[in-house]
Amino acid sequence: MRRRAFLAICLAAGLAGCSGNEGSVGSPDEGATPTPTAGGTSTERAGGAADSSSGTPTGRPAAGTPETGRIPSRTVTATGPATPTPIHPGYETTEVRVTTPEGDLLGSVTAAIADTPDLRYTGLSDTESLPKDRGMLFVYETVDDHTYVMRRMDFGLDIVYADDEGVISTIHHAPAPGPDEDGEDQRYPGRGQYVLEVTYEWTTERGVETGDVLQFDL
Repeated sequence: MRRRAFLAICLAAGLAGCSGNEGSVGSPDEGATPTPTAGGTSTERAGGAADSSSGTPTGRPAAGTPETGRIPSRTVTATGPATPTPIHPGYETTEVRVTTPEGDLLGSVTAAIADTPDLRYTGLSDTESLPKDRGMLFVYETVDDHTYVMRRMDFGLDIVYADDEGVISTIHHAPAPGPDEDGEDQRYPGRGQYVLEVTYEWTTERGVETGDVLQFDL
């Protein structure tokens, strides 16, 4: 009678809490994977298979549930091509247009502005390469005589002198120093208030000559 009474009670209670296994109420059956809770779990099914009852991967917390002692997953977002490193970060730049005396455009470059003694001394010597649409504009207070050298340069240049009106007075084609040369002996003098450096033979390819004009804003 007592056994029947016990079974009757279990049936009335919907078998809640009644089990033939030892252990506290709510403990997982042997071999089952528990649902992770805050603080993580010590049991995780090999391979991370989804739990058939919940549909969530075993060994992982439900959304919004913190889990300690685990490295959080990273979301990888697809992006476009990496942004190229600026050629002259920290420099102001200006668009330099080269025209005939009549105003016909021959070519243009975006030029970094070197308008202090330190910037003018460094010049392009720390630049690894220079695209054809880039250059450097050296700016002085007045028209004067100057000499430019190819110190530590890795590529050739055209060196263009212009007066205070931007009129070109001298054009030099300066090749890159040889393998055992530092460029100190390659000297290119001229007179002007502005000196534009562009890639080697840039002026030749565009038909730029003395008497043509540099136009830019500072």
